[in-house]
Amino acid sequence: MEPRARAGKNVGKMNFGHNELAQLLYSHGDVRAPLNDTVRVLDEVLTEFIQGVSFEATRAAQHAGRQKVKFEDFEFAMRRNPCYMGKIQEVFEKKKEIEAARKNFSIEDQLMKDADKEEKAAEKKAARKAGKGQARAKAVEEELLGEGDDDAEAEMDVGSGFRRR
Repeated sequence: MEPRARAGKNVGKMNFGHNELAQLLYSHGDVRAPLNDTVRVLDEVLTEFIQGVSFEATRAAQHAGRQKVKFEDFEFAMRRNPCYMGKIQEVFEKKKEIEAARKNFSIEDQLMKDADKEEKAAEKKAARKAGKGQARAKAVEEELLGEGDDDAEAEMDVGSGFRRR
């Protein structure tokens, strides 16, 4: 399989979005709205480049006796161009950093959730204790008043016209 044989299949087709390629051109110094022919040519160049690199990576994987292409195969395919190689390694290093940051963020987030749960549980426990304490205080107060509170209730009943015995 030669990549050139497949290249004719994609001629005239846009494999990337027009807007994406226009933004790429603009970010590298072109005008905001590039010519359609310029975008079409860039699409063809990018498609041919990606096919060529993929073909080389596939050949490296087959030579190693694998059916699946790994990152190392792309490294091997790019070994002759240090600029491309450096960019690929930089992108993968950034990807690893982002994954590590996400993992740390999720761990910190989980720790915060656990701390919130513990705090709420402690608040509920304190509220239950306070509720039991109020009930005990009321029981102790009634016990201390004993018969004395009966007189206070009787006076209240007298004021309303009812006598209690």
